[in-house]
Amino acid sequence: MRNFKLIIEYDGTGFHGWQRQKEERTVQGEIEAAVETITRQKITLIGSGRTDAGVHALGQTANFKCETGLSPEKMGKAMNSLLREDIVIHDCREVPPEFHARYDVAGKIYEYHILNRPLPSAIQRRFHWHIAGPLDISAMREAIVPIRGRHDFKAFEGTGSPRSHTVRHVMAADLLQGEGGKLLFRIEADGFLRFMVRNIVGTLVEVGRKKILPEAVEKIREGKDRSRAGATAPPQGLFLMVVRY
Repeated sequence: MRNFKLIIEYDGTGFHGWQRQKEERTVQGEIEAAVETITRQKITLIGSGRTDAGVHALGQTANFKCETGLSPEKMGKAMNSLLREDIVIHDCREVPPEFHARYDVAGKIYEYHILNRPLPSAIQRRFHWHIAGPLDISAMREAIVPIRGRHDFKAFEGTGSPRSHTVRHVMAADLLQGEGGKLLFRIEADGFLRFMVRNIVGTLVEVGRKKILPEAVEKIREGKDRSRAGATAPPQGLFLMVVRY
C-alpha cells in the first residue's frame, strides 16, 4: 500500500465544500472518483481540513493510500485528465506510510480578499467580497493587533465544528492595501476553528464601518461570545493558500 500526497488548487464556486456528500458535488468526492477510476480501488482522500461551500484553495493538501504501479507523476497527470477545469492537482508525490494530511498539520495560511470601491467587478465577483462604502483601514489594522498570539477564539467560532478546545496560535495577521480598492487580509495560525477567518474578517469590516471600536475587539475575544463579534464574511473571498507540515 503506497501513500500519495497531493497539493490541490480549486475554485470553490461550484462545490458544496470539501467534504464528500451523497447528493452534492464536493472537492473530496470529485478527486476520490478520479482516483478510483484510475486505480479501480475504493480510496479515502484525507484533506488537511474542510473548506466550506464557495471557499477556494491554492494550496490544499491531501493524501490517500492505494496499491498501484503508477509513478506519482503519472498518477497526477491521470487525475488532471479526469478532473474538471475547477480542480487542478499541482503536485503528486509518494510520502512515508505514516504521513497524515490532517493530523500532521503544523500551520495554515489563509487570505481573504475584499474589493472596497463603489462599483463591483463583473469578472472577479466570485473571488472577493465587494464593499461599496468607505472603510477605515487604520482602525481595521489597529483591531488586528489583539488577534495575534495564542488566545481562545471561541468568539469567532461558527457552530457545528468538531474540536477539543478553542485555543489557537495566530502567528501572523495583516491587512494589505492594493490599488483599485483591493484589500487583502492574510492570517497564519497553527489551526482554525470553523468560520474563524470569515468571522474575524466580518468583525474587522464592522470596525472599518465604525460600528465596532478597534479597542473593543480584544474585549470581544476575551468575552468568548459569538454574538458580540461581526457577521460572517461571505465565502467567496476566502482562499486556503498554504498548509505547513
